[in-house]
Amino acid sequence: MIPDKNTSERLMNIVKHAVVAFHYTLTNDAGEVLDSSENQDPLVYLHGTGGVIPGLEAALEGKVAGDSLQAVIAPEEAYGAHDPQLIQVVPRSAFAGIEVIEVGMRFTASDGEGQQQSVGIAAVEEDEITVDGNHPLAGETLHFDVQIVSVRPATETEVNHGHVHD
Repeated sequence: MIPDKNTSERLMNIVKHAVVAFHYTLTNDAGEVLDSSENQDPLVYLHGTGGVIPGLEAALEGKVAGDSLQAVIAPEEAYGAHDPQLIQVVPRSAFAGIEVIEVGMRFTASDGEGQQQSVGIAAVEEDEITVDGNHPLAGETLHFDVQIVSVRPATETEVNHGHVHD
């Protein structure tokens, strides 16, 4: 008997190059919800290619569709420790042409060598802006509540491109 697609997806373990769909709720140590896929499509990624943070990918390894899990991910296995060296004060003139600058806004900054980095606005003074190059969740211990929806083998094209195709 040949298993149908639904049966094979339900029985396949999460391994490198599996296409995984899952629902999740992400909270911090205080229990505040930071993100969730509730009332949305599940998150879909290609396992083993860095599509999700390393700690969550490790927690998902070997699971199958229908499994649920809770994972506590340390900053080192998520977005890293908060690095004070990534915070700097720049002149307001660095934001020429931008009229409104508020704490919490995010921008893409370029260094002198053409490298780009996402930065958040940490403080706004009259002539100076404090930017933070840390990921917004850097230094946070993350708590995931996950329900795995489906697992299937990736196509050759998905493996070659390093991401899931619809």
